[in-house]
Amino acid sequence: MTTSDQITEAKQMDSESIDLNAVYKESDVESAIALLDEELVGLAPVKTRVSEIASLLVVEKLRNQVGLQAEPPSLHMSFTGNPGTGKTTVALRMADILKKLDYVRKGHLVACTRDDLVGEFIGHTAPKTREMIKKAMGGVLFIDEAYFLYRPENERDYGKEAIEILLQAMEDHRDDFVVILAGYEKEMGKFFSANPGMASRVAHHMDFPDYSDEELVQIADRMLVTMQYQMSEGAQEALGEYISLRRQRPNFSNARSIRNALDRCRLRQAKRLFDGRKESITRDDLAMIEEEDLRASRVFSGGVDQNESNQK
Repeated sequence: MTTSDQITEAKQMDSESIDLNAVYKESDVESAIALLDEELVGLAPVKTRVSEIASLLVVEKLRNQVGLQAEPPSLHMSFTGNPGTGKTTVALRMADILKKLDYVRKGHLVACTRDDLVGEFIGHTAPKTREMIKKAMGGVLFIDEAYFLYRPENERDYGKEAIEILLQAMEDHRDDFVVILAGYEKEMGKFFSANPGMASRVAHHMDFPDYSDEELVQIADRMLVTMQYQMSEGAQEALGEYISLRRQRPNFSNARSIRNALDRCRLRQAKRLFDGRKESITRDDLAMIEEEDLRASRVFSGGVDQNESNQK
């Protein structure tokens, strides 16, 4: 092809119009973003960033179609925030979006911690880390409490070896493998400061703030609908008080603490119905959480319910 032909072809491509909405709808990524909005209350900045990443991948796909340079962007991420703020849920939806937009082949999520990557003896770490990478290839590797990978106080710790293997995989397979590092904000900041190689490969940082009391009430309402329960007016008032008190107690875990509270309400409701021994009970009886089912919690007397006392 002569230079003149190349110029003519480029001009023809320049004049082509592309239906951006059609490409977006064809990918079905809109359904994944809608599901994220349905599953999670609040988190507007996080949802905005997810939409931005989806938009970038759509545009890169179009650039490739018209012959423009379209190098796969680095999408390794850091999720920081307290437990129960939606990090794992967003990671799952992100994996789905990456698959729909052909960034990764499979779109699955493999969740792990330090114990899944780091061995206890010489020679154990490399095969463990490579095995987890192999499982996650074509999808997302979600490493919770990632800062535990690095323990500088222990010279014989093998976490550094795992980090080096991860770094290599993040670079060599970045068009089919995404790593999401998750944990508390302060600890993750120290981790990145001590590991500049990892910091340089993580392009997207998302902060997951604690939910407000009002948002936690909304979360509880959504959970109740899913479980086909409802709360009496008195129980609704008690729930607001419970959330305010529970936040001040140890091991508060946002939405996770709400789910635990509702599970205990179900236990107390079942015991109340069983102890009442009515000759017959109605569908409404089986679905209704009463105020007493909530106020029996130790939280109202200054404590924490037993199965939350050891949570992180």
